[in-house]
Amino acid sequence: MLSKDIKFKNFNIKSSSKKIKNDLYKILKEDNEILNSLRPTYKYSYNKKLIKKLKKENVLSIIGMGGSVLGTQAIYHFLKHKIKKTINFHDNLESNLKIDQKNINIIVSKSGNTLETITNANLLLKKKCQNIFITESKNSYLRSLALKIKAEIIDHNNFIGGRYSVLSEVGMLPAELMGLNEKKFKQLNNLIKNKNFINLLITNVSSTLSFIKNKKLNSIILNYDSYSDNLFKWYQQLLAESLGKKGKGILPTISSMPKDNHSLMQLYLDGPKNNFFTFFYAKEKNTLKINNKEIIQSHKYLQNKTLEKIKFSQKIATENVFLRKQIPFRSFEILNKDEKSLGDLFCFFILETILLGRALNVNPYDQPSVELIKKETKKILI
Repeated sequence: MLSKDIKFKNFNIKSSSKKIKNDLYKILKEDNEILNSLRPTYKYSYNKKLIKKLKKENVLSIIGMGGSVLGTQAIYHFLKHKIKKTINFHDNLESNLKIDQKNINIIVSKSGNTLETITNANLLLKKKCQNIFITESKNSYLRSLALKIKAEIIDHNNFIGGRYSVLSEVGMLPAELMGLNEKKFKQLNNLIKNKNFINLLITNVSSTLSFIKNKKLNSIILNYDSYSDNLFKWYQQLLAESLGKKGKGILPTISSMPKDNHSLMQLYLDGPKNNFFTFFYAKEKNTLKINNKEIIQSHKYLQNKTLEKIKFSQKIATENVFLRKQIPFRSFEILNKDEKSLGDLFCFFILETILLGRALNVNPYDQPSVELIKKETKKILI
């Protein structure tokens, strides 16, 4: 078990892990604002009175790009069964933009100068709406806009980059407005006391480094829970943008299961051996059941089977085939979807990524080449 609500099977390979263990304990001792945001003692820059004032509103729109919005999307979709509000996300340049005058609008950009966010803010925002800007305290376009329209401004932590910001103001303000308990997400202190969690994390990172050494550079997520797609889009950015430097990195891709059994699975099973896999399954309650008296004899075994039972059986069957073919994989099974289990996953993936960055000798906190495209775009527009 990774934690109380998460069953975890690690990659079935042996690899050295002593250095990773030392790196982990060094990281945990550092004064690191990213890790601080995973703890319940983290100090938010927003006032709880704001939450109380706005919590009764039923429609929330979030404008942002990349890490400024992906974590919040992961929270909303993973925990949608607990949320009674309508949340709209504007995370790309689209021509069919529409905003309700009664919305609460949260505009998120660490730098305050993200082109797509500036564009959408100019197209969407109305002065009479309740507008909240989350951005750094330094001068920027969005901060100036917020001051001009007399909007609420919440300071983005200068030391937490977008893709690591999910448990800071960036993700927790919207989470609270969704009616979720932000304290339950903060699991780092509990997890690092759990020897099993630490051992699984270390051996997982060690195995991944072994794959990289052997030119297995494609991390393919076989996702059996559609409500977790956005969690893995968040993870995709976290892994790709943190490690993709100096000619190094891992390419994370997401497969929708069991649908992709009928399109990509042949390649995964018999194609190039440069992949390693993550199976992800979340237990569902009260799913549909086949109860059809007209079902033909050859498929009587499906009678009274739930949708969950069928999907879970496909996942186990696929794992069995992977084992026979000696294809490396790890497996997550979520027993209960709530703030705590999602907080456990955020902690695991963030620690995993930072440790991989240390081991690969790359800075997991910057994204220098992305800045080149921003500068080039500005030159063209000017």
